[in-house]
Amino acid sequence: MARMSARAARAARAPRTLVQKLGSIVLGFEAIGALLAGLVIFGLKALPAGIPPWWGIVAGAAVAIALVAVAGAIAKPWAVPAGWALQVVIALGALLVPAIAFVVLIFGGMWAYATIGGARIDRQRPAGPPAEPHTESE
Repeated sequence: MARMSARAARAARAPRTLVQKLGSIVLGFEAIGALLAGLVIFGLKALPAGIPPWWGIVAGAAVAIALVAVAGAIAKPWAVPAGWALQVVIALGALLVPAIAFVVLIFGGMWAYATIGGARIDRQRPAGPPAEPHTESE
């Protein structure tokens, strides 16, 4: 058989770090917030004069797609800096609708904990595969 089974492929892959686990979760949920923020910008017609309001939806959808893409590629070395760049892009949305700043503080704080705190916890973990848990039957 030339193809590996799904279980064998997962076993061959390196275990995910805490930064990767938490970061993908935060970015995934933040994508929903970005899409909703785009709808708010559209609904409030918060874009400058001359720009059609539907561009708010387009921008929110584009940022949401970018967040999902980075969450999917979180194991790549460029993903964490790209996540920080997306945090800045979302923060710029607060210039249009100040209430977005509240969302930026929440998700930005979670992203900071996922990347900074997760990396600190990952450094404290022992290297190598996790030990097999012992059960009462042993």
